[in-house]
Amino acid sequence: MRKMKEELFGFEPRRALIAAICIIVVTWLLSFLMPTEASEFGAWSLLPATFLIVYIFITKRILESLVLSCLMGLIMAAKTVNVFGEFSTLLTDTMLDPDMAWLIIVCGLMGSIIALIERAGGAIAFGNWAAKHAKGEKSSLVWTWIMGIAIFLDDYLNSMAVGSCMRSLTDKFKVPREMLAYVVDSTAAPICVLIPISTWAVFAGGLLEVNGWAPEGMGLVYFIQTIPYNFYAWVAAIMVLLVIFRIIPIFGPMKKAYARVAAGGPLAPEGSEKIDLYSGDALTFAKTPRIINLVIPIISLVVFTLIFDIDLQMGVICTIPVMFILYLAQGIMNAEEFADCVVKGLQNMIMPLLLMVLAWVFAAMSEQIGFTQYVIDTVAANVGVALLPFVVFVALAITQFVTGTNWGLYIIALPIVIPLAIQMDANIALSVGAVISAGVLGSHCCFYSDATVLTSAACGCDNFRHAVTQMPYGILAGVIAAIMFLVCGFIMG
Repeated sequence: MRKMKEELFGFEPRRALIAAICIIVVTWLLSFLMPTEASEFGAWSLLPATFLIVYIFITKRILESLVLSCLMGLIMAAKTVNVFGEFSTLLTDTMLDPDMAWLIIVCGLMGSIIALIERAGGAIAFGNWAAKHAKGEKSSLVWTWIMGIAIFLDDYLNSMAVGSCMRSLTDKFKVPREMLAYVVDSTAAPICVLIPISTWAVFAGGLLEVNGWAPEGMGLVYFIQTIPYNFYAWVAAIMVLLVIFRIIPIFGPMKKAYARVAAGGPLAPEGSEKIDLYSGDALTFAKTPRIINLVIPIISLVVFTLIFDIDLQMGVICTIPVMFILYLAQGIMNAEEFADCVVKGLQNMIMPLLLMVLAWVFAAMSEQIGFTQYVIDTVAANVGVALLPFVVFVALAITQFVTGTNWGLYIIALPIVIPLAIQMDANIALSVGAVISAGVLGSHCCFYSDATVLTSAACGCDNFRHAVTQMPYGILAGVIAAIMFLVCGFIMG
């Protein structure tokens, strides 16, 4: 509560109100200088994205930044004073989108599953078991890395399961939450795109069929051809170990996080309680923690997800009844306590879900004003065969970092990049690998992407601090990957 009061005190509402009014008025005036049709905005479409990034770095207030950026884009597109009506319509359309409904169900129930595991003592039991094998900070992080690789089926499942399970262990060895979040995030999506039986592989494989590269039913086979060229995923996953063992030193904002903890400060940065899945009222734990109360739910999640054709929604829905039977049979809780815990888990996901909804609204607004299309068209018109993978990777990584669209980027980019690569006689697997790698990099570093938000929630780390501290490592991995795409473009082009 004290931290919340301090944050509200430092917010200065009048200054924020004046800034918001000025931004809206200036954008409305500028809109009269812009083309009538949104498809002709060209470089004007960069305005909301540029504002978003600058405003986030200045204020560190992501929700406010997303809302204002959306309003800017809608003023540009509609040129009307009824901008809040346009925002309401876009918000409603986003909430009614089947993919958003899927995300709310999956992430909400994942919050319930984590709360139930915690209440049943499964996380404590796992922490006690892992503590016998981890003797210090480095080994605790290596175990986190190994667990992240083992849960490769889905990045949501990975981030939330690994983060919630390993935080007690890394807390024991005084590891800053920012470091835990970096390790967890780097073994979520980067690992999923390297495994052909993950949700990412299934989705991307389907797009390869739809866009004419892979024959019908052969999407996963063609996706496997791109795995060697998912350079960012390979570099990001391997770099984690290099950082853990200090082959790559702790530097930048992450170094400040370590200094804070070394000086006796908190493990989690200020403001983390807003997004922490375990914030609020403390749970009553089982008297006798048992590791099966974590292992059986996780195995159930994986098995049910696989049974239903890698559908994580069916996985979480079917896992809840298994946990009901498991926990009530042991006398850990009664039916009413079980239901209360499910609701508490849903409540804990409200802030992460709100961030993701606004990120989707911003992505939809960006599509209305042609931001992503402008970037892709600009790249396509000014690049040769050898430079195609490099330029595609860099341009789309920046686009994904700004929009936070995750799979939405693939839906937009692959129908353009695949025909372009075929027309230019470029290596298609390398070009597709550049698109997939760009999506992972942008999602990995974005302040409000689902990967960043869910990892922050599970690890109990403010999502802005998580993004800022891991960004230098993400950029370093991105530079290495870009060089690899550049070299391969000249060799294989």
